[in-house]
Amino acid sequence: MADRPYTLLSCSMSIDGYIDGAKETRLLLSNDLDFDRVDEVRAGVDAILVGATTVRNDNPRLLVRDPARRRARLDRGLTEHPVKVTVTQRGRLDPSQRFFADDGSRKLVYAGSRVAGALDDRLGRVSEVVDAGDPVRMADLVGDLHARGVRRLMVEGGGAVHTQFLADDLVDELQLVVAPFFVGEPGARRFVGEGHFPWHPGRRAVLAETRQLGDVVLLRYALSDRCAPTD
Repeated sequence: MADRPYTLLSCSMSIDGYIDGAKETRLLLSNDLDFDRVDEVRAGVDAILVGATTVRNDNPRLLVRDPARRRARLDRGLTEHPVKVTVTQRGRLDPSQRFFADDGSRKLVYAGSRVAGALDDRLGRVSEVVDAGDPVRMADLVGDLHARGVRRLMVEGGGAVHTQFLADDLVDELQLVVAPFFVGEPGARRFVGEGHFPWHPGRRAVLAETRQLGDVVLLRYALSDRCAPTD
């Protein structure tokens, strides 16, 4: 599929593959060095996508934090922050969530057809709501983003979104950070769910880079020929 953005999927997980605990308090899997690395990656993309569950549970801002990186984006003729994108089938989104804050970023909500109209009534003043069909297909979504000028897309979760993007072979690069501990809690969320993935024992992903960042490690996998290994 040529007419889609270069897509990198970014995730932090525990040694046993969890991206969050079972409690309401958010589990921090990264450290300051990696938070800064992620900020640098965000500064280099056109859009950041998370699922509606991540918007509800983590209440993320999805902004470029470093002022120098924001200025550099402006110098390149871009907005200070990438476009913020979320996707929902059930429409459980609230305009008070930080995703929708008046921070100068453009927001896009891809919604299932059954909830798109009601969502537009609720969110139309803070975000553009796109009727994305029923069910929402990630291949159609990224095609629409490409048509809107998005050339580099960063996907930051959660597990259901990871699973769909990977199973549909829509990811060029996987940036996976492993934290030095286990979670092992019933009901905790995993990196991916069940699915038929293009990478398996007969088709191994290419490890393009490893990097230690304090007590975590970054594993960067090339999942398409559009991703170049690091020298």
